[in-house]
Amino acid sequence: MEEFVVLVNPEDEVLGLMEKQQAHINGLLHRAFSVFLFNSKGEMLLQKRASGKYHSPNQWTNAVCSHPREGETYLEGAKRRIKEELGIEAELSEKFNFIYKADVGGGLWEHELDHVFVGNHETDFNLNPEEVEEVRFISTEDLDKEIAENPGHFTEWFKIILEEYKHHF
Repeated sequence: MEEFVVLVNPEDEVLGLMEKQQAHINGLLHRAFSVFLFNSKGEMLLQKRASGKYHSPNQWTNAVCSHPREGETYLEGAKRRIKEELGIEAELSEKFNFIYKADVGGGLWEHELDHVFVGNHETDFNLNPEEVEEVRFISTEDLDKEIAENPGHFTEWFKIILEEYKHHF
């Protein structure tokens, strides 16, 4: 099934739709959301992207990153994707939004108006193997150390979003 992203201007006014991979080739600004999930110890959930993903396979990233569909709110999209990817439901709250552009390799770009959500969850994931290879919780200190030692193990957008997240909290 072809997936489309919602193209927008910096004020989040809709400009149209474009097939997702074409938008990433063209580097056009589109709607996106990122979800950070934490356990009761304050550790962040990371997911390792499935090996079959067309870009950034086998790299670690935050709990969920994706795109709302046409007519879907950012929150509705975020809740849909945590169910589709992780097999869970969680209460989410939107914390901030920002625009970034990242070269993800292979001639592809993420250029997103990204709405960032935060929630809590402990265990019992039902991972979608087409999307997620594995998940793990990690402390902020250990995450910073891992990124410094092995930046290529993490998605480009996650490193950008994580820094933005730290500026807000």
